Amino acid sequence: MSYPPDPNNPYGQPPQAPGYGYPQQAPPAAGYGYPQAAPGYGATPGYGFAPAVPQSMPGLVVTTRVLLFIIGAVQIIGAGIYLIAAAAAKEVTNRAQEIDGSDPFNGFGNAAAGVLVVVGIVCVLFAAFSITLGVKFGKGGPAVRITALVYGSFGALLGLLGLAGSFANNANPIGIVFTLMWLAVSITMIVGMSVKDGVAWFARPRY
Repeated sequence: MSYPPDPNNPYGQPPQAPGYGYPQQAPPAAGYGYPQAAPGYGATPGYGFAPAVPQSMPGLVVTTRVLLFIIGAVQIIGAGIYLIAAAAAKEVTNRAQEIDGSDPFNGFGNAAAGVLVVVGIVCVLFAAFSITLGVKFGKGGPAVRITALVYGSFGALLGLLGLAGSFANNANPIGIVFTLMWLAVSITMIVGMSVKDGVAWFARPRY
């Protein structure tokens, strides 16, 4: 039969506090040992926390891509117009030469046709560039973004020069409207390539 320990016994075992031998631990705070990411940020192994990678193409980037396709289509139409005009100028010059081969103005007709052909070819090249650049928005990196940014800046510069020339020469309102539209398109491209979402889209990892 056991008896309760005598508190005055010097050889007895000292009383133990409840749970003695098993220190009580405070419950760990939520997520203790695992830093909590701020909203919109995700963990990057070896680099801490970085801005979250966009899962889909941001709106302004999509807008810029569509504008590049539209610009390419307009440039193709312009190339067709210039080439048709060149063919017409060449035809008129050939008929004039048949009537009077000594007419000195026949040389101007041939020169004009040649200039129109060159302009048409340049339009075709720019159209191919615009469309190719837009296609690369899906998987392209920072180089594509910088190229589009420079392209938009160049277009904005041309738009400003054209607008200044239109006002200086009292151009018709239709020409001014088209110049303003081109300037708005160029500025949209610059903004789309400069905003945070656009930069993050082209800086995202590609596998």
